[in-house]
Amino acid sequence: MTEARIPFNLQDGETRYGSAVWPGLVLEWKPEHLLLEFPVEAEGISSAVYGGGMVRLKRAVNQFVSRDYECSNPVRDMENKLREWGYPLEGCAGLMTAVPLEHAAVAEEDIGSAGIFCCVTAASGNAARAGVTRNVLAAYRPGTINIMLGIDGRLTPSAMVNAVMTAAEAKAAALADLGVTDPENGLIATGTTTDAIVLAVSGSGRYGAEHVYAGTATDLGGAIGRLVYAAVTASLGSVKAAQPEKADSPASGPETAAALQDPALAASPQTQQQPELARKDSQ
Repeated sequence: MTEARIPFNLQDGETRYGSAVWPGLVLEWKPEHLLLEFPVEAEGISSAVYGGGMVRLKRAVNQFVSRDYECSNPVRDMENKLREWGYPLEGCAGLMTAVPLEHAAVAEEDIGSAGIFCCVTAASGNAARAGVTRNVLAAYRPGTINIMLGIDGRLTPSAMVNAVMTAAEAKAAALADLGVTDPENGLIATGTTTDAIVLAVSGSGRYGAEHVYAGTATDLGGAIGRLVYAAVTASLGSVKAAQPEKADSPASGPETAAALQDPALAASPQTQQQPELARKDSQ
């Protein structure tokens, strides 16, 4: 069973996480954002609101914004924040989230032909099912399930696209096993309306292999699926654990639903034990 952890303990000053599978890769909690710094410039593909597409990446940031963030120009807002934080504009992918950043979950695995790092911030208040008619957003909204994947190894461009597909499938599987539904129709959700992903690949030849596929029947795709599944489950569990529950209210009552829709209401995850969210464990 693949396990994910909540790496940041703000009360104890634990705000930095060094990867065990990609030497030199560092994830840091900062007051307004998570910073994922790559030790080398990496090949990237992402749906990031800032610096998205197929690009060369040196870092990725996941910015916390309030749920009433005015979204008319997120690219300009992210650019201003990058300047404020002192980061070069080039080589950066920028995500936005309304999930408190201390609920980020991390999972990693070395498969012998690549080292894979995964970080997820997740909530499910605007859960949605793909493939049905639904209300649509007129403008950008900050991401609710944001996935940052880093792979130390070599992938072809098509394998990178395949890896993103596998990550999306694993996210959907986690939501299904947790019983998360689309509030518009009651069907099992496949994601939320505002998900985003960043994939960065080092291109390192230290493993002596190049991956040309990343589907679920490959070692690489299987690991990506396990890590994303575990990290999505853990981040959602951390958010839920931080929600205050009234003694006379069931865990699935209105208070829980409201807090999931507004994850900014959640307290620090270090103050409570993570509950069992899923009908199945992360595996």
